[in-house]
Amino acid sequence: MKTREEYIESLKKLDLQVYLLGKKVEDPTEHPVIVPSLNSVAMTYELAQMPEYEDLMTVTSNLTGEKINRFTHLHQSTDDLLKKVKMQRLLGQKTASCFQRCVGMDAANAVYSTTYECDKAHETHYFENFKKYWERIQKEDLVVDGAMTDPKGDRGLSPSQQEDPDMYLRVVERRADGIVVRGSKAHQTGIVNSHEVIVMPTVAMRPEDKDYAVAFSLPADAPGIFMIYGRQSCDTRKLEPNADIDLGNKNFGGHEALMIFEDVFVPNERIFLNGETDFAGMLVERFASYHRQSYGGCKVGVGDVLIGAAALAADYNGVPKASHIKDKLIEMNHLNESLYSCGIACSCEGCQLEAGNYYVDALLANVCKQNITRLPYEITRLAEDIAGGLMVTMPSQRDYDNEKLKPYIDKYLKGIADVSTEDRMRILRLIENITLGTAAVGYRTESMHGAGSPQAQRIMIGRQANMEHKKELAKTIAGVKKK
Repeated sequence: MKTREEYIESLKKLDLQVYLLGKKVEDPTEHPVIVPSLNSVAMTYELAQMPEYEDLMTVTSNLTGEKINRFTHLHQSTDDLLKKVKMQRLLGQKTASCFQRCVGMDAANAVYSTTYECDKAHETHYFENFKKYWERIQKEDLVVDGAMTDPKGDRGLSPSQQEDPDMYLRVVERRADGIVVRGSKAHQTGIVNSHEVIVMPTVAMRPEDKDYAVAFSLPADAPGIFMIYGRQSCDTRKLEPNADIDLGNKNFGGHEALMIFEDVFVPNERIFLNGETDFAGMLVERFASYHRQSYGGCKVGVGDVLIGAAALAADYNGVPKASHIKDKLIEMNHLNESLYSCGIACSCEGCQLEAGNYYVDALLANVCKQNITRLPYEITRLAEDIAGGLMVTMPSQRDYDNEKLKPYIDKYLKGIADVSTEDRMRILRLIENITLGTAAVGYRTESMHGAGSPQAQRIMIGRQANMEHKKELAKTIAGVKKK
């Protein structure tokens, strides 16, 4: 397994084509806007080297029999599913941000089982392709991004009906040695910090959508791939000289990017689906369910940090014993643990698939993510309530560093006597970072739209709820005669 240092050095060897704020980035591992997100991924390597976290962060591979980072694991039991969620909570607590490796792990487990069943139905060879590929990922301990979301264009039209056929990523040429693809994938969390990418379809497909029913892997620096880094609230604060207090979370962060595939060649051994429209929907649903489970861990870990910051803000304001403050903190914990309970529940109720790996309970995973679209918003509202208006009106670090202004800021923004004004400012900036700033995209907005927007979960809950069974239960209890 790689160390933190080996991971960063391996990224430096890639020829990633990245654009940020209109300029090409020469070395993404050293750009001040990107480095915090790099640190978050690096934490997944750092914790895996620590004996106290070995049980959560590492596991024995079913493919090689070797010890591997859990982020490259194919789940072999419900215990694996549970430890995945616990690992994600731990990393959320350590970074208070998105650590970016979950999507690749979830993509791998979905592709593994789907290719197995596709091969049985169509006599294809995708399962062996994927197994060989994933063995290398495990042995080299690589970061793999999962790319599912297409721009979609006119949402009322299917992929093949779009005015611009590139609104969904598609095969534009089939050759004896592989395929050529064109299109883009949006909102790609962590792609700039990834060695590889697994591309998947984003919706179920009809026979006429054959060219869009494609799944494959590529190096993140494959010819024809480039990335446009996403803009985040407060992101240019990282470019400020001696940036520190104003950042809220100086060391960690997340990122998303628009990923462009401009006529990119994919060799046969890296193809996992190629026109089998009847398996596109299975791949989408399985990935989505795994990823909706993930949110019951990562968002809860960040929630732990936000709750702690809100409690500190109350302490520094001198009101930790106020009954309404206590009640708000209790409510925040109640909501956060409710989210965690859903992640644990869908893991415990998981089952083994034909390929041998384990799958979450899809109904409970979708309930988990549906709650994620709501409860973090209430947690952040309560955090902002407790923090007070100073969180968004206090002076900048530049003002605080000004010799003339610093004494006045220290004097008039003081809270309780034994806590410095600077420490009070730091905690308020952390709350701002998570609720409104650069981490808000990974905590609030991603809670809404990540792994499918709210309606996607409601559709799945409707499919999985087994209403006819519930009707029969009611008939039996009520004594309704069956026809």
